[in-house]
Amino acid sequence: MRVLLQAHVDTEKANEVIRSGKMPQVMQEIMEAFKPEASYFSPDNGVRTMFLVFDMQDSAQLPPLTEPLFEKFGAKVDYTPVMNLEDLQKGLSQLK
Repeated sequence: MRVLLQAHVDTEKANEVIRSGKMPQVMQEIMEAFKPEASYFSPDNGVRTMFLVFDMQDSAQLPPLTEPLFEKFGAKVDYTPVMNLEDLQKGLSQLK
């Protein structure tokens, strides 16, 4: 299932990772874990935020994907099922 992850990152925790010089490594690890089809980074509601669109094969992926965001960034995380145009058209074709 295609999912949109929004991770709102705690400013102080992110600043610690940046100051330590580990931010590039941490971000690389996150990208390798999620393997997103799209990723965007922007302030949202006044805090650093990651938007990742990825394919979730199994809900059992939630703990290993989410825990590093909680541990390293104190993130507030939301997952939302999403569709692209092809998914939407497929779904609409099933309506009677």
